[in-house]
Amino acid sequence: MSEDPRIPLELEDQTVSNVNKISPGKNFIAGGFGGACCVAAGHPLDTIKVRLQTMPKPPPGQPPMFTGTFDCARRTVINEGFLGLYKGMAAPIAGVTPMFAVCFFGFGLGKKIQQKHPNEELSLPQVFNAGMMAGVFTTLIMTPGERIKCLLQIQQASGSSKYKGPIDCAHKIYKEGGIRSVYRGTCATLLRDIPATGTWFLTYEFLQKMLTPEGKSRSDLSPIKTMFAGGMAGVFNWIVAIGPDVLKSRLQTAPEGTYPRGIRDVFRRTLAEEGVSALYRGITPVMLRAFPANAACFLGFEIAMKMLNWAAPNW
Repeated sequence: MSEDPRIPLELEDQTVSNVNKISPGKNFIAGGFGGACCVAAGHPLDTIKVRLQTMPKPPPGQPPMFTGTFDCARRTVINEGFLGLYKGMAAPIAGVTPMFAVCFFGFGLGKKIQQKHPNEELSLPQVFNAGMMAGVFTTLIMTPGERIKCLLQIQQASGSSKYKGPIDCAHKIYKEGGIRSVYRGTCATLLRDIPATGTWFLTYEFLQKMLTPEGKSRSDLSPIKTMFAGGMAGVFNWIVAIGPDVLKSRLQTAPEGTYPRGIRDVFRRTLAEEGVSALYRGITPVMLRAFPANAACFLGFEIAMKMLNWAAPNW
């Protein structure tokens, strides 16, 4: 019997019978729903992260634009209102459903092509490989969305009003530099997302296995345990991703021609001028955001998968 009276018995049975059967199509739909949950939970702290990462280096003897995470949050709310924390959210909301859908689709496909039979349970290294494949899949959608989001997030803090919104921003950066400008930061995004996405899925799958009681299946896990596994996956993802993410944000928001050699120039100049610690700027809001946002993402994903397994068990 199901311990949760809200889940029909037939839904639970279908979920259990499909625990190892992989459907990239279901992953696509459930991943999109999980991504929407992730953005809703995490965007305010993402705005703070980007503003901290891209604030200019202060002149000698002058204080920085923001002294830390909470100062950035306080000044953003004072100057722009609470909705200032949601600046640039239209771009990730528009891109997040297909982006997470493609991510989970890539993960499902990466798992499926490694299976010798439909119900084979993969090893953790195989899960990591599938996660890295998912990181490659998301880059085409992620790169322009991230560029637009970062530009919108920093313009208010810098006193600029160049872009009226995500569509206007996309139009202007395309007009300025064509498709190469729109996709600036692709290599940096790959550098961040291939190992980080592999770590993300690896951590989640590992914790799901550890938290599943002997003789039970993953579908028996409570929402709290699912959220814990998802939240910790987000934390470990960002431990891997934070350095490349700083470089990506700086590259994507810099004026044209600032870094002619791309990510290599960003890395060299950042280390030379600010030291290694600059690669971890913004880590506080990243970690504050990582747990709740990713907990919401994986909980949304698992709920959607249960419903899909119940509605279309043979798909």
